[in-house]
Amino acid sequence: MLAVVAEKVSKPEDLTIIELPEPIPGPGQIRIDVKATALNFADTLIIGHKYQVRPDFPFSPGFEVAGDVSAVGSGVTDFKPGDRVIATMDYGAYREQVIVEDYLAHPFPDAMDYVTAASFPVAYGTSYVGLLRRSHIAPGETVLVHGAAGGVGLTAVEIAKAAGAQVIATAGSDEKTAIAKAHGADHVINYTTGPIRDRVKELTGGNGADVIYDPVGGDIFDQSLRCINWGGRILIIGFAAGRIPEIPANMLLVKSCSAIGVFWSSHRRREPESLRQDYKQLFDWWGEGKLKPLVGATYPLDQAGAAMTALLSRKVAGKIVLEV
Repeated sequence: MLAVVAEKVSKPEDLTIIELPEPIPGPGQIRIDVKATALNFADTLIIGHKYQVRPDFPFSPGFEVAGDVSAVGSGVTDFKPGDRVIATMDYGAYREQVIVEDYLAHPFPDAMDYVTAASFPVAYGTSYVGLLRRSHIAPGETVLVHGAAGGVGLTAVEIAKAAGAQVIATAGSDEKTAIAKAHGADHVINYTTGPIRDRVKELTGGNGADVIYDPVGGDIFDQSLRCINWGGRILIIGFAAGRIPEIPANMLLVKSCSAIGVFWSSHRRREPESLRQDYKQLFDWWGEGKLKPLVGATYPLDQAGAAMTALLSRKVAGKIVLEV
């Protein structure tokens, strides 16, 4: 089988293609013939050894796949060869075949194609856990979503709307705010036109946002602390801006607000049963037309480096997917 690998601390253009033997699933594992695998910003970090997980070289990046089960190990009863599944991994998804523990795989709707399915697990899973399980948004609350046209931000817009919240979406261009609007945002802000604080306050009657979903960090996080409602919750999803912000404790004190970390990769292993319930709800919403995954670009597996460069350019809205 073919695999995309980082052989050293790498940039996207350093990734190479190698041939590996067909993997054999062990007890409690399944082998998946990969049809598609999606990119995430963390892929760009892990190949540079800047991510929380730092595997030994060489390794394949990638956290999510969609494909067909082709073999099962002993003790596996939930899956059989031929089943269509999505699955998540610590890394290693940029391959023609992958091995995963059976509890990290999930069937997906028959009406969903592989490319859409591959774009689903990490982004929608992260947003669901952050918004529903960690911040417990309630109908009528205002959710401020940053990076709202990106692969993860757009899912937060849709999930917040499906849960009954009012959504304010920010993005870095009018084209991107239009995408967020088309996916359900009630109000949009182009943050390149000036500070977001006053606009958020204006849209919320001076109160600020109840929940802030932040995959960006940097200056955006600093501004968010100044437009959060009393008792609000700010979700720390990631740091696409590059700078990890520091939180002044006095800001949390005077606003009685909370900063909540959302590291979905750990959640999926620590609470696999809740993840199964999350996907059931998400697929139900997808079937009802409330979630409309946006795949902004697809590339063949052997162009993974070019796909990662496109991701870093921030010119592609939604997810980027490698087709295998």
